[in-house]
Amino acid sequence: MAAYNDAISKMSGPDKAAAFMLAIGEEYGKHVWELLSEEELRELSSAMSSLGSIEAASVEHLFVEFASEVSSVGSLHGSFESTERLLQKILPGDRVGTIMEEIRGPAGRTMWDKLGNVNETVLAAYLKNEYPQTVAVVLQKIKPEHAARVLGVFPEDFAMEVVMRMLRMEAVQKDILDKVEQTLRVEFMNNLARTSRKDSHETIAEIFNYLDRNTESRFLTSLEDRNRDSAEKIRALMFTFEDLNKLDPGGIQTLLRNVEKDKLGLALKGASDTLRDMFFSNMSERAAKILREDMEAMGPVRLRDVDEAQMQMVNNAKDLAEAGEIILLDNKGEDELIY
Repeated sequence: MAAYNDAISKMSGPDKAAAFMLAIGEEYGKHVWELLSEEELRELSSAMSSLGSIEAASVEHLFVEFASEVSSVGSLHGSFESTERLLQKILPGDRVGTIMEEIRGPAGRTMWDKLGNVNETVLAAYLKNEYPQTVAVVLQKIKPEHAARVLGVFPEDFAMEVVMRMLRMEAVQKDILDKVEQTLRVEFMNNLARTSRKDSHETIAEIFNYLDRNTESRFLTSLEDRNRDSAEKIRALMFTFEDLNKLDPGGIQTLLRNVEKDKLGLALKGASDTLRDMFFSNMSERAAKILREDMEAMGPVRLRDVDEAQMQMVNNAKDLAEAGEIILLDNKGEDELIY
């Protein structure tokens, strides 16, 4: 019994609350979850996802007043998956997604795997404020190639101090390693998950991509009057029909094979001469001739129909890019191809 008391005394408040919520389950916990604030939900969910195993006797001792319910549960194991399953039964899907995204952070099974997926500049910016000895422990636990990149970002004096600590380091005691890991999880990874969400400009750019051109132009013009910098960022992030001129010949031909011919002609009715010529030049002479004749036979067409056809082609291109069949270049020139 003394061992159980000792284990409980070492648990933090959020850990105790997490064990309690896991123990009482969905039926009794639903009303409690509904009363929690967003911040309380995040803190409790984060604690649950990293709780690990707790012996049934410890749970019973911690929650004496709920002994009968807890004893029927047996031992507990808090994990990301079990937390997500429980929340999905209690909360709306969008809230569950937001909470679990913050907890998940960069992909990886262990804390050290996750650190290996964090950009070296971001990780170095955090570690440079830690004791060199702590940094030495971290760099010994992550992959050598990633540790090298992080070390290269540090100021030279700090980097050499870390190297010297690594040279003198002996086997790290488990309790010290656990403490470093816990600190990284609470102070760094959880904060990183909160700040690594998609930029709001990207979200709005994706929404604007689905607007017809009149509405898009109206919104962007209005936004320019209020916040020119944001309008320019959104415009740069948007992928429009005219951006298809950045496709290489192979990409154009792949897209042509995946577009309905009547939609292609309708979309090209509203395209610039440059973009039209690019599509025609990637067809056989006969196919280009037939398409030109079909476009002339259409006569006047509604702008809304042209917008819809162009949007469909852009969406087809995005689907092909996601499948790895073509490459879409961004508007910032960072994906320029070298042949």
